[in-house]
Amino acid sequence: MLKRILPASASFGFSSQRTSHARRRTILQLLRQRIRHWARRRHGIDPDPLVVRSGRIYILPSALGVTFGFMLFAMFLGAMNYGNNLALGLTFLLGALALTAMHYSHRNLSAIRIRSAGCEPVFAGHAARFQIAIENPAQLPRYELTLQNEHDVSTPQRIEPGGRAIFEVTVPAPHRGYLTLEYFELATRHPFGLFRAWSYVHMNLRCVVYPRPSQRGTPPPLVQTDTGGAQDLSRGDEDFAGLRTFHPSDSPRHIAWKVYAREQGLQVKLYAGTAVTSHLLDWDSLPTMQTEARLSQLCRWVEEAHSSGHAFGLKLPGTMIPPNVGASHRQRCLTALALFELDDGSNRA
Repeated sequence: MLKRILPASASFGFSSQRTSHARRRTILQLLRQRIRHWARRRHGIDPDPLVVRSGRIYILPSALGVTFGFMLFAMFLGAMNYGNNLALGLTFLLGALALTAMHYSHRNLSAIRIRSAGCEPVFAGHAARFQIAIENPAQLPRYELTLQNEHDVSTPQRIEPGGRAIFEVTVPAPHRGYLTLEYFELATRHPFGLFRAWSYVHMNLRCVVYPRPSQRGTPPPLVQTDTGGAQDLSRGDEDFAGLRTFHPSDSPRHIAWKVYAREQGLQVKLYAGTAVTSHLLDWDSLPTMQTEARLSQLCRWVEEAHSSGHAFGLKLPGTMIPPNVGASHRQRCLTALALFELDDGSNRA
């Protein structure tokens, strides 16, 4: 009977510890969130680019710094108790070192310039990677700089005088529409890791999130038409219409070798004036589906048509994009799907 009780009690104790740890983590998250909201009200929406001034840099001891402080206090009590001048001198020396580290940690962030470096659109369900450029206009290097938010922490980097580094901040993108990077922190623990200095940045950077493509299924309807500049098979020898990405089935004689020599990737020449088979991706061709399911299916068709090199057009209620080819045409169609029936600047909940 005792053997049956002991494992249950041990399991109950482990469960209680886990619940207590989760509760403390929740309290810390709520506290950080309140501090971020306070900082946002204090500083407002930041411009792009932003120069970090001393008045918006916050600094607190790290866990190592708190331990170091307790150690200094214990050394001071011991030195006073035994009247040991050498121990007192060592304590004051280490205390001066900590104060100097606090000053350098604060200066490591002062006058840094922050600007947006863009964000590539992603599909719903993936993570958006916002790129942030950090510039160092000072004559001294900056050490161990990191960018972070509640989802990600970047790798620490050093920036030389007059140098520039690109950081990435990751944000999950669960829904289509505009995804906003509400805030991120520029932080450092240099030197010695005794203090953590940071600054909140609220630039409201945005990224377009495309609908999640549906599973492969019914192919889109085909329309035989003369699309002119939307020639996708590169078999005509008429007027040059542009370039598109190379596909394994393309003829080598249509490859733009000069473009490839300029290290711009393997591209294929397109020619206008030939009747080609194009896809017309019509919203009304999916009457039995709900709105999000239709958008997912149209997104799948756009991706398949683009990957195969076919011309395609998109027809939505109130929007008609004529057939064409190329990466810019694909981005235009996917953006129209991402922002369908959404107000400008809004996120889909």
